[in-house]
Amino acid sequence: MTERDDLVSALAGDLGSAGPATNSDRLAVAWLFSSLAYVVLITHLLGPIRPGALAQLVSQPRFALEMALGLVALAVATVAAFRAAVPGALTSRFALASAGLVILWIIAYVVGLVAPALEPSMLGKRDHCFLETFLYALPPAGLACYLCWKYYPLEPSKMALRCGLAAGLMPALYMQIACMYDPGHILLFHILPGLVVALATLACFRVFFVRSNHVG
Repeated sequence: MTERDDLVSALAGDLGSAGPATNSDRLAVAWLFSSLAYVVLITHLLGPIRPGALAQLVSQPRFALEMALGLVALAVATVAAFRAAVPGALTSRFALASAGLVILWIIAYVVGLVAPALEPSMLGKRDHCFLETFLYALPPAGLACYLCWKYYPLEPSKMALRCGLAAGLMPALYMQIACMYDPGHILLFHILPGLVVALATLACFRVFFVRSNHVG
């Protein structure tokens, strides 16, 4: 037995049992449900949802489909974000599916500029929905980055972008119920700030997480 073998054996013996790693998918689901609850609660505390919005989910199939597509995109984006923190866990196929669902959801509202799912109306308009969408997403984005950082991601910047995107999608989606329905308004004042959250999350992440740990 060589000295190198002796050294490896000695080091391995000192490590002890670390126990099973936390499953990133389970953590992603826990984060998703808790963050959704937070977004819905704070949205209701700061103003009522659009009158008749919940009834429209039942009576207007295309509107319900838009919301369902948004929920699926959010769920897949969340899992992708947490998997991105674990080396080798996020496959290129799953990452592509995540991006495709988000793009498809956005396209639904681009199509709505010509043929909207609901009659465009100012009913239920929230005066500061752009700012609300942006601010509501920041705490969940920060929490997601904190949780994912524990996995020691190999590409932390990409992980932070994905965490910010998942967080930004939540208020962006719920504003379709809480605020007025108009595809142009939705794209500019709900979806756009939700996407900007991804960039803001990256910037904040690099300041508070990466630099504090001396990682480039």
